Amino acid sequence: MSESHEDRLKRLRMRSMRRGIKEMDILLSRFADAELATLSEAELTTYDALLWENDQDLLVWVTGQQAAPAQYHPLIARIMAGPAAAGGG
Repeated sequence: MSESHEDRLKRLRMRSMRRGIKEMDILLSRFADAELATLSEAELTTYDALLWENDQDLLVWVTGQQAAPAQYHPLIARIMAGPAAAGGG
């Protein structure tokens, strides 16, 4: 059975909120609320993969302490920019 688009967004939003590190909960929840609905199917697939990464790795990527793997660069840049950069706020 295939997951509907709406169910996929709900699942990704929940996974964005329920991380192991509070900082990642906050950053990814804000990103999910502001931008998840605007992502293409390919971007959603990449974001889904990103959510499987270790929180310690995610934290150093979004804080710019280490470069993220190439497949995540565009999403990490959007997460780092925050909702205000995308017109949210």
